[in-house]
Amino acid sequence: MPETRRRSRSAPSTVATGNEPQSLPRRVAFSRRQALAGVSALGGVALLGSALRQPATAHLQERHGPHTLQPDPGATPSWLSFSPGELVEPVVWSASNGELRGDLRLAYAFQEIGGYALNLRGYNGAIPGPTLRVKPGDRLALTLTNALPPNPDPMPENHNLPHHFNTTNFHSHGLHVSPAGESDNVLRAMEPGGQYNIVIDVPVDHPAGSFWYHPHHHGAVDAQLTSGCFGALIVEGDFADVPEIAAARERVLMLSEVLFDYLGQIEHYETLWPEAVPRFLAVNGQREPILRMRPGEVQRWRVVQAAHEDNFRLGLSGHELHVIARDGIGLAAVETGPDLVIAPGQRVDVLVQAGAPGAYQLAALPNDQGYPSPEGVFATLIVEGEPQPMGLPARLPAPPFTDITDDELTGARTLTLSEWAPENPAAANYQEFAFLVDGRQFDPDRVDQTVRLNAVEEWTIVNDDVSDHIFHIHTNPFQVTRINGEALQIPVWLDTVTVPRQGSVTYRTRFLDFTGKLVLHCHMMNHEELGMMQIVEIVP
Repeated sequence: MPETRRRSRSAPSTVATGNEPQSLPRRVAFSRRQALAGVSALGGVALLGSALRQPATAHLQERHGPHTLQPDPGATPSWLSFSPGELVEPVVWSASNGELRGDLRLAYAFQEIGGYALNLRGYNGAIPGPTLRVKPGDRLALTLTNALPPNPDPMPENHNLPHHFNTTNFHSHGLHVSPAGESDNVLRAMEPGGQYNIVIDVPVDHPAGSFWYHPHHHGAVDAQLTSGCFGALIVEGDFADVPEIAAARERVLMLSEVLFDYLGQIEHYETLWPEAVPRFLAVNGQREPILRMRPGEVQRWRVVQAAHEDNFRLGLSGHELHVIARDGIGLAAVETGPDLVIAPGQRVDVLVQAGAPGAYQLAALPNDQGYPSPEGVFATLIVEGEPQPMGLPARLPAPPFTDITDDELTGARTLTLSEWAPENPAAANYQEFAFLVDGRQFDPDRVDQTVRLNAVEEWTIVNDDVSDHIFHIHTNPFQVTRINGEALQIPVWLDTVTVPRQGSVTYRTRFLDFTGKLVLHCHMMNHEELGMMQIVEIVP
């Protein structure tokens, strides 16, 4: 892997690492598409019209490459026969007597996925890893063994280049827990051959909902996440008092894209950057699995968007999706629509009521995020058997968080997301790109934002780029109040949000309970790897 950044003739002589006051030149921006911004930024239920099917700019199509979701069997010698099978849900680990103890082993594993024999990194030999189920007040105590081989590459001069794919750590995405010590500390480096303790105490008043876990070591997160190093993390107890939801069968659906090179592995970042490699959509690591329901039956699907980069516009043919929670936080009322946009890192809890007998497709539909999002079939729903009439809830309990009022605010900030790219992106290597927050790339030795414990602030995240970015901040959820400066009729609580290209998102947040260093970043993992991340320190 190269140790220095390659540059085009138009590149500046130095790339900002955070030690320099100057910022990089900004790429020329295109006008925003107002019709898209308000509906796609939340990743919620939306009736998405023709604006979502406008062609992306040519240079972005060239940079991201075609989203080939049906690999050519001749592309790799490890092609096997493929026929869809029943959806298999991950192994479940549940807490007992207030504690969940488990051993996670990160290692290579040969797996047959979608007709290919692949050798990818994963937890405990499976994709996804085990589903972790805890209750508010429980302790999550894991031992993570990094059984990957030593890193073959030296540390690059610029740490904002992908590197050390076999170094890892652990992030409990969306949990309101300590970011320090052995808890949700993504600044740890868990090296190959080591064994590491992870101890996360879930607060007794923590909202119940759908969360997830994945590695977060800067330089390696994209390769590891794309390999399938992720799993669901569920805090139990939400909607227990709603009979229609309590009676519904619950299913975990982790959506991802499976990418690999022509040897069936991910060993070089070029595999992920141009994306001109075999790839397909997957649910729980399976290609086009089959789900079954009876006519009239209601199921609760905990949908986790675990892809490394792309949004999905998710739809189920012949059915509506009834959303009851986003990012593990219950909604005030059910939101119903034919499809929804879900960004990397987000979770959506939906109720599905099976219709007439038949076969239906759960699919990624056309979507525009500044370039075309992937399209294709995730799974097939087969409705069959005797009817099982079940109802949908007429109302939901009050959300776990109260609105943040003007009187509560103690401060405000504005952050700007941008990208520097060479003049000819199609001919460029990934080393020639830089992704920035406030004009600077990530520096692990620099604190970018300092916040007082118990502060309540309003942040505006500006996207100065020609494609969407996915903003995520650790530890504390936030309430989105404005998109592109326009107030939302119903503000929504999230921990991950799409910031529309040439647009903005304004949110309010409470910095409660925990001090320490955490990060904010773009959850398009190639953007995070190439610098779009900052350290936030909460101080007493």
